[in-house]
Amino acid sequence: MDLLEYQGKLLFKRHGVPVSPGAPATTVEEALAAADEIGYPVVVKAQVLIGGRGKAGGIKLAADRDEARAHAEAILGMDIRGHTVHELWIEKASDIAAEYYASFVFDRAAKKTLALLSTEGGVDIEEVAERDPDAIARVHIDPLLGFQDFHGRELAFASSVDADVVRGVGALLSRLYDAYVGEEAMLVEVNPLIVTPEREVRALDAKVTLDDNALFRHADNAALRNPSAEDPQEQMAKERGLTYVKLDGNIGILGNGAGLVMSTLDVVAQAGGHPANFLDAGGGAKAEEITSAVEVILDNEAVTAVLFNIFGGITRCDEVARGLIAAFEQIKPQVPFVVRLDGTNDEEGRRLLAEANLPNVHTEATMDGAARKVVELAG
Repeated sequence: MDLLEYQGKLLFKRHGVPVSPGAPATTVEEALAAADEIGYPVVVKAQVLIGGRGKAGGIKLAADRDEARAHAEAILGMDIRGHTVHELWIEKASDIAAEYYASFVFDRAAKKTLALLSTEGGVDIEEVAERDPDAIARVHIDPLLGFQDFHGRELAFASSVDADVVRGVGALLSRLYDAYVGEEAMLVEVNPLIVTPEREVRALDAKVTLDDNALFRHADNAALRNPSAEDPQEQMAKERGLTYVKLDGNIGILGNGAGLVMSTLDVVAQAGGHPANFLDAGGGAKAEEITSAVEVILDNEAVTAVLFNIFGGITRCDEVARGLIAAFEQIKPQVPFVVRLDGTNDEEGRRLLAEANLPNVHTEATMDGAARKVVELAG
């Protein structure tokens, strides 16, 4: 679950990460009240789950109340790369002597947390990594040891941090790691991490991704979820208990078991197709769950064909067939379906589909054959 900047900063404050004074606002009046209380100059920041806010005009400096009003009116309702601004963060303006970049992210390949630090903050870190990879210092953190003072020094020296703020940067990184571990995050990122003229080190931004699977242990964090900011298909799937990830293709995919679905995505891609989603119906999917899955897949208007790839184990192929028949009765899909059933009760499943004579439903015996067929039908 991704957090807005101000939500991430509130989380940072729990763990002692220094941030600038600020307050959220959803209306112009709330923004002005916050600015008056904080004291001018202030920065009016759009709160959306996308980068590039500054370049899009979503971050503005206000020297007085009139400027704060004008910026709040302009930014609220603004579209930033497809995201509409509904919230603002009003923050005390900061004097900046230097901008750094810092983050902790879970490195799946190493099975450890990766700490990153660079003195080239305030710009897209991807650009820095491509232009000058050595400008980013990297250290893996042993989870049993945790983040230690020597890690901070190693990162600071490797990234050529100014000598007089090495201790301050290390202290902030230590608290940032506490936030990362304590809140069970997958990513915490500060860009920029600033050094003020007084040599104070502070987090001027906050990007936080929490582990959805750990939210049951963090009721406060779970309450931060903003359904309106989520993809509508992913939100619908979550409400129905389905494991769904939206992709940018046009072929809807349903399988039972994450491994089978991943294999199906690969086979469809090898056949020249472009998957529109990852949808795992689970190991024991019943007819009603299959119906719900079809509704979620077809809610994506980009889908022009759908592939069902079922290997019956706990999931019975006849249950999948009944679910598909029920879905056709309720939804009446307008796109072709390709169905591959193999395993428990596969013959019964194919018999049910044959008797139902569903319009534009094609059965295939193999996964490769099903992939080629759905790519052909998808156009």
